[in-house]
Amino acid sequence: MANLQIKGIDDGLYAQIKELAATEHRSVSQQVLSLIKAYLAKKECMAITRTPAEVLLDLAGSWEDTRTAEEIVTKLRHARKNSRKLTKGF
Repeated sequence: MANLQIKGIDDGLYAQIKELAATEHRSVSQQVLSLIKAYLAKKECMAITRTPAEVLLDLAGSWEDTRTAEEIVTKLRHARKNSRKLTKGF
């Protein structure tokens, strides 16, 4: 099994890790290893997970149409029906 030595850790960061280790009943070494494992697991999961934008783009899809934009708009306008439900108001 490999060993890892970390030099130049800020005193405040070390104090935070030491405090976290104490609350979780671990040594500082065990806590650092636990933090690294958790980070790598989360990173791997995030790489697999698609963003909401990617999901939306897949759902939206696209289509091909030989008509011009003006022809599509004209057809949509003609397909609309006037509603008489509100002629007398609310």
